[in-house]
Amino acid sequence: MRQTYLTSSEQDTVDLACRLGSELRPGAWVLLRGDLGAGKTAFIRGIARARGIDPEAVTSPTFVLIQEYRGDVTLLHIDLYRLESRAAIDDLGLDELAAAEGTIVAIEWAERLPTPVEGAITVTIEDAGGDTRRITIDAP
Repeated sequence: MRQTYLTSSEQDTVDLACRLGSELRPGAWVLLRGDLGAGKTAFIRGIARARGIDPEAVTSPTFVLIQEYRGDVTLLHIDLYRLESRAAIDDLGLDELAAAEGTIVAIEWAERLPTPVEGAITVTIEDAGGDTRRITIDAP
């Protein structure tokens, strides 16, 4: 199912993601796509808020690659921006990380994944001018 939304502020983006985040079950994968500054990290802040995690604690893991946050589930926030090779992405061991019970995986720059993730939710965020974002959510 595909749904498209327009948000007019970062807070709107967080609120939309919070609604999605409250529906996610452990084992869910959320794959985020969008240009630099599109709002991918803001979207993950909304997922975090829905899971009882302080959204202010959520920062882009560009340099550390993986952030782990604990709420009613473990939220793994992964950023593939700096990884260009399949080997580097494979070295992260994403399958093993996500296999832990009670885990939701959210990946920024998911277009860099070498293989599709079956059953994943894909979120595409596009700049629609000013603070407006077009957010398309594709869910199985």
